[in-house]
Amino acid sequence: MVTKTVHEHREAMRGGKGSAEMYHVIPKDSSSDTVRLIAEIVLNPLSSIGKHQHVGETEPFYILSGEGLFTVNDEQGVKVGPGDVCLMNSGDWHTIENLSATQELHIMAVIYKA
Repeated sequence: MVTKTVHEHREAMRGGKGSAEMYHVIPKDSSSDTVRLIAEIVLNPLSSIGKHQHVGETEPFYILSGEGLFTVNDEQGVKVGPGDVCLMNSGDWHTIENLSATQELHIMAVIYKA
């Protein structure tokens, strides 16, 4: 089976700043019992995903391009860039922010049952 990515525009994603574009690799209505989301998330300049958590789920971010600031729980934010992997375990609070005023931050995100 071949499908096309589904685009979704989000303002203030999870209470964050600015806007994001989501490109769902698997359609929302076809997620499995173990995988809820596989999507490329594009954070527009100076945008962020607000602080949130997933209980019973794990979520890795793979940074495709751009640079950002990743924070998990109450740790100090860490600068991330292409090739970095940010891993959130079940119950972790996390956020990511695009610090650039001119460049997008591209992230591959997967959410699956812990």
